[in-house]
Amino acid sequence: MILQRSIPYDPSARPRLPGIAPLDPDAWIMTDDAFAAQMAERERLLHNVPEAVLGEIEGAKPAVAEALGVILDALPQGYIRSAGVVTRPDGVSVTLDADNPLVTVGRLVQEDVCILTKPEDGEEHVLAAAVLCFPARWRLAEKLGRPLISIHEPVPDYDDRIAPRVQRLFDGIGVGRPLWRCNELWTSNPTLHRPDPPTSRPKWNEDPLYLRSERQCLVRLPQTRAIVFTIHTWMLAAADAPCVKGMAPDRSEE
Repeated sequence: MILQRSIPYDPSARPRLPGIAPLDPDAWIMTDDAFAAQMAERERLLHNVPEAVLGEIEGAKPAVAEALGVILDALPQGYIRSAGVVTRPDGVSVTLDADNPLVTVGRLVQEDVCILTKPEDGEEHVLAAAVLCFPARWRLAEKLGRPLISIHEPVPDYDDRIAPRVQRLFDGIGVGRPLWRCNELWTSNPTLHRPDPPTSRPKWNEDPLYLRSERQCLVRLPQTRAIVFTIHTWMLAAADAPCVKGMAPDRSEE
């Protein structure tokens, strides 16, 4: 079980959908008190089930390579960069492999990283590549290459009214003007790698409850114009959650 003890925001105080706010570019990539444990789990998944956590469509490589460069420039304090190698805050050294930028990104940061591109003749951004170690109820293989509306089909509240607004938001993201949002999900299962849909809802005040929250950031790449969508996952015991304990959750799953 990998848990954080605190979270730097209160997800219950987020604005209504799509819940987007400006992001300080210097606060994009983050580390927290579960860094070493989450990174060890990422390494395990990347080694044991790469087909489940890595995906890339044809033609996505330039955007992935650019994303790696931008993320390297955004690494926070605690990382040490030398010629061809980055040492993480947990002391693990990661070789910068230009031939495998997606794997390199996955081994560098806690965030899952999705790359969305918009075809020249397309109306929507599509999921072109991703390293997704900690999915919450979705499978990368089922979403790769699909447009936004298809990616969000199973998500409540992402309806015909919200989807066009989100696409317009993606179109309007400027270079150097990143955005972020967060969500709130109560669960009785603290496993981070959860590609399967929920089978039941936890019983509030009966099951042990955990707060799962994703800090989702959107960053425009200057050269390829792709969107980097990063997901930093927090998992907290209910006692450590900033939300009011005892209040019925607005979204829950097993």
